[in-house]
Amino acid sequence: MIAQAQCRFLPVAPRKIRSVVRLIRGLEVPQAQALLKNLNRGAAVPIAKVLHSAVANATRQGTWTPEQLVISRVLADEGPSAKRFRAAPMGRAMGFQKKSSHLIIQLDAKNGSKVKR
Repeated sequence: MIAQAQCRFLPVAPRKIRSVVRLIRGLEVPQAQALLKNLNRGAAVPIAKVLHSAVANATRQGTWTPEQLVISRVLADEGPSAKRFRAAPMGRAMGFQKKSSHLIIQLDAKNGSKVKR
């Protein structure tokens, strides 16, 4: 692992995040960024922000370029759920949950890429 970025308490359900995460797992960073930019899913925007942060963490010291990086690990875990109530027929209240998630993206070097000095 070269770099990591995480976003906790993201107000998107983990099920929706995981559908996008499956698409970018194992891709090179420029390909993943292009895919997230053109993907018509609401969860793609926060995932792109976390990926951008992970790339910035990796390239901060000038040893890696984004073309040398691969997404090695992506986790979308469940965060806390906020309990809410909605009006129901006959004066009742129906409960529902607003789910949140924790997202972690780890980057690694491509096979065969060397440290740029």
